[in-house]
Amino acid sequence: MTKEIEKKWQKRWDDAKLFQSDPNEKEKLFITVAYPYPSGAMHIGHGRTYTVPDVYARYKRMQGYNVLFPMGWHVTGAPVIGIASRIRDKDPWTLELYEKVHKVPKEELPKLIDPEYIVKYFSTEYHNVMSDMGYSIDWRREFRTTDPSYKKFVEWQLKQLKAQDLVKKGNHPVKYCPGCGNPIGDHDLLEGEGATINELTLLKFEIDGKYLVPATFRPETIYGATNLWMNPDVSYIEVEKGGDIKEKEGMKEDKNIEKEGDMEGDREIWIISEKSYNNLSNQFKDLKKLGNINPKELIGRFVKNPVTNTLHPILPASFVDPEYGSGEVFSVPAHAPADYIALQDLKNNLKLLEEYNLGKIVSKIEALNVVTLKRYSEIPAKDVIEKLQVKSQEDPKLEEATNELYKVEHSKGIISEHIPDCAGERVVDARESIKEKMIGDDLAEVMYDFSAHPVICRCGTHGVVKIMDNQWFLKYSDEDWKVKTRECLAQENIIPPEIRSNFDYYIGWLEDWACSRRIGLGTKLPWDSQWLIEPLTDSTIYMAYYTIAKYIKTMDPDILDDEFFNKVFLSEINENDSLSDEVKQIKEEFDYWYPLDWRLSAKDLVGNHLSFHMFHHATIFPKNKWPQGMVVFGMGLLEGNKMSSSKGNVILLSQAIEDYGADVVRLFLMSSAEPWQDFDWREKEVIGTKRRLEWFSEFADKIKEIKGANININNIEEVPLEREIDKWMISQLNLRIKDATIALESFQTRKALQDSFFLLKKDIDHYMYRTKHLIETKDSAVIYALSTVLKTWIKILAPFTPHTCEELWNTHGGEGFVIEEQWPIFNEDLIDVKIEKSEEIIQNIVKDIKHINDLTKKDAEKVHVYTAPEWKWKVYELADEIGKPDIGQIIGKSIKTNLNDNKKELSEFAKKITREMTKTKYVGKVDEIAILNNAIEFISEESGAEIIIHEDNSYDPKNKSKHAIPYKPALYIE
Repeated sequence: MTKEIEKKWQKRWDDAKLFQSDPNEKEKLFITVAYPYPSGAMHIGHGRTYTVPDVYARYKRMQGYNVLFPMGWHVTGAPVIGIASRIRDKDPWTLELYEKVHKVPKEELPKLIDPEYIVKYFSTEYHNVMSDMGYSIDWRREFRTTDPSYKKFVEWQLKQLKAQDLVKKGNHPVKYCPGCGNPIGDHDLLEGEGATINELTLLKFEIDGKYLVPATFRPETIYGATNLWMNPDVSYIEVEKGGDIKEKEGMKEDKNIEKEGDMEGDREIWIISEKSYNNLSNQFKDLKKLGNINPKELIGRFVKNPVTNTLHPILPASFVDPEYGSGEVFSVPAHAPADYIALQDLKNNLKLLEEYNLGKIVSKIEALNVVTLKRYSEIPAKDVIEKLQVKSQEDPKLEEATNELYKVEHSKGIISEHIPDCAGERVVDARESIKEKMIGDDLAEVMYDFSAHPVICRCGTHGVVKIMDNQWFLKYSDEDWKVKTRECLAQENIIPPEIRSNFDYYIGWLEDWACSRRIGLGTKLPWDSQWLIEPLTDSTIYMAYYTIAKYIKTMDPDILDDEFFNKVFLSEINENDSLSDEVKQIKEEFDYWYPLDWRLSAKDLVGNHLSFHMFHHATIFPKNKWPQGMVVFGMGLLEGNKMSSSKGNVILLSQAIEDYGADVVRLFLMSSAEPWQDFDWREKEVIGTKRRLEWFSEFADKIKEIKGANININNIEEVPLEREIDKWMISQLNLRIKDATIALESFQTRKALQDSFFLLKKDIDHYMYRTKHLIETKDSAVIYALSTVLKTWIKILAPFTPHTCEELWNTHGGEGFVIEEQWPIFNEDLIDVKIEKSEEIIQNIVKDIKHINDLTKKDAEKVHVYTAPEWKWKVYELADEIGKPDIGQIIGKSIKTNLNDNKKELSEFAKKITREMTKTKYVGKVDEIAILNNAIEFISEESGAEIIIHEDNSYDPKNKSKHAIPYKPALYIE
């Protein structure tokens, strides 16, 4: 498909305004996908993200729905500020990235010192590439998040939340670059995109008046601690913590805070890894380096548990990450699979035990239970390790074991009866109370770290978590808000279904979220203009904005006040309302499209954006406006490696279109993996996809050649089909339509293409091969069958390869646009499983003859074919009624009905079919004699032998007929 043809159809769609969707009498479908952050060029990973909703939108239009598929540009935040700054400073790496990877012309590069120009340049590039991909977007609703009207919408949203007391002020941890001196977002990073900030608890284990301070997600497991882990191969330091007296979280007002004269008592000496210092010193302002310490000298010594006062040994562990937490870990082998298996590995490591003289110490360590779980023993970590068959610390299944146990203990765990103070409490409740008590008693501190390391800014500096003062927060910790959000989740359709538990987990896990920033583009907080609303907060309910964007983007922003948005989004219209005609029309448009039917986005946004999407809808909008469904996408790979624009490991979507054409790109992206699976762009496979699409494009010419005249798919001459093979082709066509339709309903684009393209092509190849002798005679039934297939095939592939299908439709007599045709409706009556089975029998006989020829190394001259006798069909029928391969029942019922006088033969056959029926689908008795006679010429031609079909065993010199079973005739070759 040439670029000229693609451009031709894009212009025709645009001229016809096909995708401009306005309210009408049809049933509506409103679908959105995460709007992109255009700080660089669009690559093939984006191509998959935005092709999925386009395929679904086109499919639903063909089913008769009024579909709205809009697009906007998320340009708020700090990334473009950083990009502009680095280009202004002529940073070589940034200049090369934007010239070589993002393909920005040299004359344009100097203009990128302006953040607003970056936004304009790349959102325009995205728009153009999306148009080149043929996306069916209503561009009238396009906007940028810096548009004045959108800012007024965001202000209204935040005021709604503040009015419900869901916004508060306080201190908050942020991703921060010490080199740049700014908070950073994912788009500022070389590495660590998607890493979140986690809250951990530092526990103070005393040794010689100093403290080792391991960090944990699970402070309640302190009761199950057995040892500490340190990495003897990394650098550790002593630091002084103190001097900055502050009331700790959980302290009561009458707490006896030490006075100035007692300052020495407030100071502590901590032992931490050197690599953890940068992160910790940005959270504890009074942290000072004192000197280095040799960790090997601490191995084998004991520390005191801050809660139980039990002494625990310090043990060596190479798995301890010096960048994470404090570079130390306290071990809870009963509830942490990694600790359990590390302890087992250490017990078996005689060399390491001898080096540190740990033999007796380690032999005495036993796992200690803290949490009770139904269907688990007192050592759940052992249970899950054995279930998943984790063999060692290097086993990749160890992470799966850790995640599985953590989730189940978090959601269903109960603190065991022998644990003081909190026995019988849910883990999630006890965790907070234990943490608060330890902090109040000065036994612990709160710290923050990234969920994954390293996090590296584009400037090359390792990022840290910094506590920023006087931040504004959204109170996602509010339990009433969580309850509403779970109600919202409960009524949504989630694809894939297994992601629902992830959402439920994150709704419970989310704490207060900093909704403001000092630096970047965006909307100012309406009540505190020194702060900007951060990018995730301003992108939670913008789907509602799409519904009215075509109106308000041209209105004076000053009239877009709270009263306006309240009337449009929250009020009910009645006869006495004095709304202006314009406001009434805007509100009616919103009410027509909302609620949102489908929201599509990537799996790395489940724990933030997609969850926020539900939180905000649940508290701002009434229930009848809550979102109805979400589809969560996997990630993209390039030749097996993770895509990364910053590392240059991407292929620009514009380049892929130039090289292969939009429809080839679409077809590959939709067929390589289901949307929720990770896909891998491999050039060799893309080239293969291109060849297959070319075959499809040429298929109509093949029919034209067979017919000897032009095809008019709007005027196909109907011919009665008498031959089984012709009926088989129509049966397969309807089966493929059915399976593709079912698949698309649940966004299974890969399966839909497997059925409607790859398997249907295989069916067509087979049909044309089976009828090759008829094709030469211009057989009318063959021409009718193939023409019917062509007409349907163009329609069913139209959502996937729209340019190709429009061109074929137009070339071969189709009227109007194929995208406006009705989606093919399968006819269940034409799907004949017996005909399908009949063709299977024929193909298997041909294969069996060829296989025997290969084994005997000589070609058969005569092939005698024996079909199964009546009594074997009746045994098969009995077995099917029983419904499971039960030899005893099958034999018993067969004898009782006297199907065969030879009980031994009957018994042997019953045993045989219990094996066969697990492989063979029983569809009822078929007339094998008639089937074989109808295909005798084909079988003979394929085998090169004379085919003799026997109705009995009167001629059976080798007694082969006894091996015949239903659907599998026996063969005797001469």
